Amino acid sequence: MTEPRFDIVAVGNALVDVIAHADDAFLKRQGLHKGAMQLIDAGHAVKLYGAMGPGVETSGGSAANTLAGMAMLGCKCAHIGQVADDELGRVFAHDLKSVGVEFQNAGRANLDPTGRCLIVVTPDGQRTMNTLLGASAQLRPEDIDHDLIRAGALLYLEGYQWDASGPRSAMRAAIDTARAAGRKVALTLSAEFCVNEHRADWLALMHAGQIDILFGNAEELLALAETDDYEAAVAKISPLVPLLVATHGPQGARAITRDARAEVPAAPVDQVLDTTGAGDLFAAGFLTGQARGADLRTCLEMGAICAAECISHVGPRPQVDLSKLVGPLLP
Repeated sequence: MTEPRFDIVAVGNALVDVIAHADDAFLKRQGLHKGAMQLIDAGHAVKLYGAMGPGVETSGGSAANTLAGMAMLGCKCAHIGQVADDELGRVFAHDLKSVGVEFQNAGRANLDPTGRCLIVVTPDGQRTMNTLLGASAQLRPEDIDHDLIRAGALLYLEGYQWDASGPRSAMRAAIDTARAAGRKVALTLSAEFCVNEHRADWLALMHAGQIDILFGNAEELLALAETDDYEAAVAKISPLVPLLVATHGPQGARAITRDARAEVPAAPVDQVLDTTGAGDLFAAGFLTGQARGADLRTCLEMGAICAAECISHVGPRPQVDLSKLVGPLLP
């Protein structure tokens, strides 16, 4: 097997986040379900953007956020996603490359605008996300660089990207290439609605041995197991994958393999300002630990520290040097 050039290659949505603060009354007026993520069309995006207060624009996308955190921790990372040849597409590419993540996908002609996520943050730090997928939903199988997939030790798949048929086919092609090259494959469930839409597909992948690492929070795992008992959900899903990483907000996280398990509490944070990207940065810390050969508990601790840093400020990307926070934990 050829030695990989990258610790991780991810396939995910290429989005720019617009983050603004508002109260619960604003959510009610706009018909938004607090803490949820919904897909919206261009008309809804224009209307909601017009109603939002002053916002902060920052590159996002779940997998891209994870890669940004891992790159800061010294990992070699590459991202596959689709942007348009427009201002936000150039912003997205610049922001990834500026933190050391390889990103090659240039905007093609006749694409929808680069995707964006309108995020409303309430005073309790909860984020309500409204996503216009735009060009990111137009990723095609032929846009997958199979040499790049083979060059990564791990293929990381963003569950959000599974919604549209083109990206879904592209991700299936990427899985086939990764498995043929002897690489591991990780899937993050992304959101409860994604699980409800794609449960059958994802369970089929797990039963076929196509997924090595599964990331899910409590709501996602409950939906995947079709139960309202969290412990029962974990017990049902964990045998389906070699490694299950289950996060449960303030109650901490656990990792379960066929012959080991570990659990850690949430890392302390003075004030939760914005939960956008918390799960993404948890995955960044955990996977960095995995890439460096750390034990399960250390990987979980690294994930918890990175998530705590993320929720202590507005925006989904790190604002301090994560290596200074988790460096002492690395082997």
